[in-house]
Amino acid sequence: MKKYLILSAIFCFGFTFSQQKQVKRATVAFMNVENLWDTVPSADYIDGTLPVKNPAFHRSVPLDSLQFLEVTEDYKGEWSNDLLIGKKVIRKQILADDFTANSPKNWNQKNYNHKLGNVSKLIADLGRQYTNDSPVICGLLEVENRQVVEDLIKQPALAKGNYGIVHFNSYDARGIDIALIYQKGRFTVTDFYEKEVKIFNDEGKRSYTRAILVTIGILDGEKIAVFLNHWPSRRGGDVKSEPLRITAANVLKAEMDKLSVEMPGIKMFAMGDFNDDPDNNSLKKALGAVGDPKDLSDKSPYYNLMYKFHKAGIASLAYRDSPNLFDQIIISKNLYSTEKYTPTYSLFKAEIFAPSYLITKEGQYKGYPFRSWNGDTYTGGYSDHFPAVSVIQKEYVKK
Repeated sequence: MKKYLILSAIFCFGFTFSQQKQVKRATVAFMNVENLWDTVPSADYIDGTLPVKNPAFHRSVPLDSLQFLEVTEDYKGEWSNDLLIGKKVIRKQILADDFTANSPKNWNQKNYNHKLGNVSKLIADLGRQYTNDSPVICGLLEVENRQVVEDLIKQPALAKGNYGIVHFNSYDARGIDIALIYQKGRFTVTDFYEKEVKIFNDEGKRSYTRAILVTIGILDGEKIAVFLNHWPSRRGGDVKSEPLRITAANVLKAEMDKLSVEMPGIKMFAMGDFNDDPDNNSLKKALGAVGDPKDLSDKSPYYNLMYKFHKAGIASLAYRDSPNLFDQIIISKNLYSTEKYTPTYSLFKAEIFAPSYLITKEGQYKGYPFRSWNGDTYTGGYSDHFPAVSVIQKEYVKK
């Protein structure tokens, strides 16, 4: 089983000549960074009185600074941006004290800096040997707050990319967020927003998960939208929890369908840790993502790039010796072409990225991703997931 997790890296160049054709390429990728937390115990402060893009301005604040912030009430209601307009409240998460120097994890500045170095190296390598560059767009899952993303893009491996950030604080009970980084020199953000995924437990009480982060912009002159996902987990079993991911799939599909009507011709990427495989109901039926480009049509406009890898036994993670391919990239049909060279961006390559340094070499987890954590012990590894990568290309015409 473990051999299925050992994959080969992908390689390419940003501008390259092939049979006298010069092409331009860009990597669009994401990775689950496995609990990228800083060392400062914090809570979320929501200020719904500010006239900002997010109806309830939501940020992470150190616990020892909360006493200086105005609070209008001890809020007990549902956590939703719209319901918090006009209020100033504090939301504490269950992992607030886990990643600190005084916790069992002994999460100190030295380990944090090491983790930043590892993650930045891995991101910088995504698609590099196809593009001779780090990703133009990269999604990040399991970040604590905006500050850790700012610390990440300042790392030497990424600093030259001049990355911008799209991020919203999540109402996830553990405080886990998602974020997008992008090269400001090639991708211009024109809009960004969240789509809430509302799920409920058996008693009808709302459980909090990550929203879908939608980013719209111009990539090298072309209109692009990226939908970044981190769907509800399989806690309680995959069958029992399946309706939660189907709910997320319905939210994603509705937004992708809506955007394709409002912005005809826009090219779309839906990517993330879906906590389901490509052939599960949430992705294959609810979202309707096809596994073979021959099945693309106006009624089935979304192509799951990872379906064929899943059928070949390739996985992006394993839990209790069970391999899964939860990390996936899905594209709109206007990003697929049977032509090798196209005047606008189309898919060139897709892969689950697993260089040798990202693979555990020995022991019980040989062949698994070289994860950062073994219980409360920091291993010095990278992540418990292999990243998912897509590379797009078009003919480059010098102006």
